[in-house]
Amino acid sequence: MTAIKHALQRDIFTPNDERLLGIVNVCKAGKKKKNCFLCATVSTERPVQVKVVKVKKSDKGDFYKRQQTWELRDLTEVDAKDASKENPEFDLHFEKVYRWLASSTAEKNSFISCIWKLNQRYLRKKVEFVNVSSQLLEELPKAEESVPSGESQSVAGGDEDALDDYQELSTREEQDIEGMMEMCEYAISNAEAFAEQLSRELQVLDGANIQSIMASEKQVNILMQLLDEALGEEMLQSVKEQMDQISQSNRLIQISNTNNVKLLDEIQFLVNYMDLSKGHVRALQEGDLTSPKGIEACINASEALLQCMNVALRPGHDKLMAVTQQQLLFAELRDTFARRLTNHLNNVFVHQVTGTLYFRGHDQSSTLVQHTAEMSLPKHSPLHRDLLRYAKLMEWLKNTHREKYEGLSRTYVDYMSRLYEREIKDFFEVAKIKMAGTTKEAKGKFATLPRKESALKQETESLHGSSGKLTGSTSSLNKLTVQGSNSRRSQSSSLLDMGNMSASDLDVADRTKFDKIFEQVLSELEPLCLAEQDFISKFFKLQQHPTVTPPLPETEEADGSTPSRMPPQAEHRHSMSSEKDIVRLMMNKIFQSIETELNSLIALGDKIDSFNSLYMLVKMSHHVWTAENVDPASYLSTTLGNVLVTVKRNFDKCISGQIRQMEEVKISKKSKVGILLFVTAFEEFAELAETIFRNAERRGDLDKAYVKLIRAVFVNVEKVANESQKTPRDVVMMENFHHIFSTLSRLKISCLDAERREAKHKYTDHLQSYVINSLGQPLEKLNHFFEGVEARVAQGVREEEVSYQLAFNKQELRKVIKEYPGKEVKKGLDNLYKKVDKHLCEEESLLQVVWHSMQDEFIRQYKHFEDLIGRCYPGSGITMDFTIQDMLEYFSSIAQSH
Repeated sequence: MTAIKHALQRDIFTPNDERLLGIVNVCKAGKKKKNCFLCATVSTERPVQVKVVKVKKSDKGDFYKRQQTWELRDLTEVDAKDASKENPEFDLHFEKVYRWLASSTAEKNSFISCIWKLNQRYLRKKVEFVNVSSQLLEELPKAEESVPSGESQSVAGGDEDALDDYQELSTREEQDIEGMMEMCEYAISNAEAFAEQLSRELQVLDGANIQSIMASEKQVNILMQLLDEALGEEMLQSVKEQMDQISQSNRLIQISNTNNVKLLDEIQFLVNYMDLSKGHVRALQEGDLTSPKGIEACINASEALLQCMNVALRPGHDKLMAVTQQQLLFAELRDTFARRLTNHLNNVFVHQVTGTLYFRGHDQSSTLVQHTAEMSLPKHSPLHRDLLRYAKLMEWLKNTHREKYEGLSRTYVDYMSRLYEREIKDFFEVAKIKMAGTTKEAKGKFATLPRKESALKQETESLHGSSGKLTGSTSSLNKLTVQGSNSRRSQSSSLLDMGNMSASDLDVADRTKFDKIFEQVLSELEPLCLAEQDFISKFFKLQQHPTVTPPLPETEEADGSTPSRMPPQAEHRHSMSSEKDIVRLMMNKIFQSIETELNSLIALGDKIDSFNSLYMLVKMSHHVWTAENVDPASYLSTTLGNVLVTVKRNFDKCISGQIRQMEEVKISKKSKVGILLFVTAFEEFAELAETIFRNAERRGDLDKAYVKLIRAVFVNVEKVANESQKTPRDVVMMENFHHIFSTLSRLKISCLDAERREAKHKYTDHLQSYVINSLGQPLEKLNHFFEGVEARVAQGVREEEVSYQLAFNKQELRKVIKEYPGKEVKKGLDNLYKKVDKHLCEEESLLQVVWHSMQDEFIRQYKHFEDLIGRCYPGSGITMDFTIQDMLEYFSSIAQSH
């Protein structure tokens, strides 16, 4: 390897002013072994350039050639593959990864060490050395020691320091050596004789130098003076040693004083921070937990105890017996006070809740009767106020004794859930009784509400049960059947005879009363839930530690025992819950019956009258909006949001039911139709909805319902008109669309502007159609005659030549006109008025409108006939037997006579 290195230096790198510092024999990993050499070189000129050169033996000869060169600054990573085992493989990461297999691990290690040194000396670049032993990066690899000296030197020839000591001979030195060798001609043939001669000459020179020194007296005196100074320094050394001993003694005294000061500081620290006063100990052991002063003393003592227990001890304090004894005393005081506090608060919970349940259980009858006059939920502010005195103690208990804290919270949740369940159930019973009473009293179909408790319960249960369903209107369109009478009153009475009530028959006062009852229920629940949630946050100190898990409610087992706690993994997961989620979980347990009772109340209201869903949607939306503004993630907001879904579903069901009942409408073949009942029902629905939804948050729901309903009304009006046999189709369409147009114009519902315009268009079209079809009958022959005249003109006959047509000559015209004298025309118009009066209904009052339209149409036809006579029979002097003034008198007198 040494010969190869010298050959490469001579042939390749010296001509390029480069020095070879490291070399390794390699081949590419995983391929056929084609050996080459990786060389680490530096330039001899400044600035120094460090390179890695790949050298390969030429295929044509024995000389070597440079194949590829990389700058060391481009190197990003050196991967030795394994730092613990011998592995000749390694990777160099330049612009891509080059994988190499060295001929030996020692060569690989030597080359990597050389790369590391060059990087440290010249580049200081962040090159990552992966899987390389730390020893290899600090010193030359030990593997070199196992290599023979000659090879080791050649492999470790990358030791740059050795190369730095080497200097080439100057020209003068070369000349001197050559002259010396010429003086001794045998230097080359006999090297030993040459060396001996040089040695003898050197000894002669050394002797001459010593004699020259000794001969100099001045130099001898200087030497003696130096010896005297050395003796003096020896004496001073003895004094120095004594002074060092004195200094050491003083230092030890200072260390002793410092230690005493530190010891005193440690003792004062322990006394100040780990000493609990006798008053605090007495308060923790036997302090009064009922009086305000006693509670305050216990709070101060518990806080002092917590500070003593949480003091940060310095290293070594825990090995002191006094500290250990004090810690045991603190732990005993903590457990004693935690036990006393837990027992006391348990007794407070049990006493307050059990006493309330006992009192209300014995006075339930009077309570229900009392609340029928005024619905209200009991307030628990006195209990909250009493318990909030212990809030700081609860925080102390949570920080020191988590199990007892969780046990107290479970007890509170358990007892309060039973108390609230009873109170809420009674409250909703009263609300349902009052809600049912509004319908019963108004319709007179139900008995007077009894006052006894058992009767109240029976009444309430009958409202839920399937056996005692209320006979209320599910909508204003229940099972509509258009009857063959002349008024809507007969239709309504026939519907009531079938056991159904329309929306118009429900007393407005009853709906208003229902609205007030539902609003009162929500208004009572809202402050109750908010007050309880606020108390839980303050009493259990959840708002101050949002990441600490408060106790989750636990149910009791069948045998009354408390189930075991959750495993540590589950506790850790719950500890990441937010404070609001935890409070909501506790509230869900305490008020678990609210959502069920609200849904039951909503079902009852919907059963009484499906229009109640409008009131409930508006009220519930408002309360949900208010709750979300306060706290979107609160229990109240979540619960009311869930109930709002049910209310919205009932509202959609009400709209779908009305549409379905419109589609099921059937008409009588013997009765005139008039204004359809579902048209008037839509009017009543819109009037009621506009009143209820004024300034409501969910106006969009109503607008969508309007569009669905009005489209269904349009479709089914046309369906009924097509099926009508007694009343002309145009009359049915005209009257009903006129009623729809009037309703929409009066209510000014912006989302139905397009439908309002469409209704007006349909009304106008069918009015015109009805008038034209009706007017064809009084002057029927005259209409047919002039239709024939117009047909001849359309066929190409000139207007002045029409009179020469046999069927349309002047005599035929006079004959037709003679058949319609003024008296006959008036008689025909009178019959037409009677017929129109029979077709139209009284409620819409369109008779005069239709009669006036017929008058205008008749005059238009009259003028058209006169114009045709003037154009087709010029100069004939033929005129009608009546004038326009006569017609106006006919129409006016007929209208007045009826």
